[in-house]
Amino acid sequence: MNQTALAKRSSTQKLVLTGMLVAISIILDATPIGTIRLPIVSATIAHVPTIIGGMTGGPLVGGIVGLSFGLASLIRNLTQPTSILSFAFMNPLVSVLPRILVGIMAYYGYYGIQKFANDYISIIAGAMIGSCTNTVLVLGMMYILYAQRVVEAFSAVGKSGTAKVILLGIATANGIPEMIVAAILTVVIVKGLKKIYNI
Repeated sequence: MNQTALAKRSSTQKLVLTGMLVAISIILDATPIGTIRLPIVSATIAHVPTIIGGMTGGPLVGGIVGLSFGLASLIRNLTQPTSILSFAFMNPLVSVLPRILVGIMAYYGYYGIQKFANDYISIIAGAMIGSCTNTVLVLGMMYILYAQRVVEAFSAVGKSGTAKVILLGIATANGIPEMIVAAILTVVIVKGLKKIYNI
């Protein structure tokens, strides 16, 4: 197969992969399949396709899948708010921008660590970096933009504490389990995609 044909095949594979991950990301965010919705907060695995996109397709694909995830989250919280923190996710700086960076950070984490470790460890590390990016940036933007409203929202349901304490509590309760689940799912899926697409 000549170089032109190889390049065309690679572009087609990347397009198919991007479309598939965008669709999965939107489905996971829009349905209970990808989100554990609780009365106070929501724990999600909807960021996993974004992480996978970054690792298998590069930072551009990761950014595109992340953008679709962020927009789906924005629209859902605008039209069907599900938690007392939905007001924050109505701001693209909270719901969209961090999600774009998830795929990009997963890519650089994966390929950066790959220079020093085997593929399994690199995938796990990249997934954890991507998941941590989601948690830290979403909650960080929430703290910067809505610290007082977060305190007021939690006070209304009988939960007291400063914004920092509340958001750190969410990061611990949701962020750590999300990071572990993301690492497990990403290893299984990325290894499978590498075999299928020979990447």
